[in-house]
Amino acid sequence: MDLYRLYLVTDDKQDLVTLKNVVKEAVAGGVTMVQVREKQRDIRCFIEIALAVKAVLKGSGIPLIINDRVDVALAIDADGVHLGQSDMPAGIARRLLGKDKLLGLSIENEQQLIEAESLPVDYLGLSAIFATPTKTDIKKEWGISGLANAVAQSSFPIVAIGGINDTNLEAVIATDVAGVALVSAICDAKSPQDAARRFRTLMRR
Repeated sequence: MDLYRLYLVTDDKQDLVTLKNVVKEAVAGGVTMVQVREKQRDIRCFIEIALAVKAVLKGSGIPLIINDRVDVALAIDADGVHLGQSDMPAGIARRLLGKDKLLGLSIENEQQLIEAESLPVDYLGLSAIFATPTKTDIKKEWGISGLANAVAQSSFPIVAIGGINDTNLEAVIATDVAGVALVSAICDAKSPQDAARRFRTLMRR
């Protein structure tokens, strides 16, 4: 499904002006989904950032996903939520969000992958494919073979995240993964638009 193809996750260390610009450029470059991640600041700040990103995405048809926080997603009427393993249980989140919102879940090991099969989610985020400076608490590095096995095993679309860049993208895509999620490869690029476009081009090969 093209929806998950190039999934931008925002960098919560960037100020709001930079973040909005990154999202705007990344959309012009071809990202297919945007997740607002906010681990640093309080909920009021999170809502402000999410609303600003929602305004940037208006009319683009690109879904806005909120990281971790079901309350923030409901408050701003986002398109969905991406949950971590220590967040609200997926069943409760689904009940609160309703059946029409997107619900993603981070998967960090094989046991979680198996357990996810019975959960009311739409897609899985497999983390981390490769070690990455943006995530310091990695439980497992899946690598290409681990990703390929997960894709073959799961009935859900899988989005690969963690350390993905120009040098390994081809191998990641070759696993038939639904998409890739990128943070620094787009957020830290001199031109987020060019970076997103380059990744889209590489994916079409």
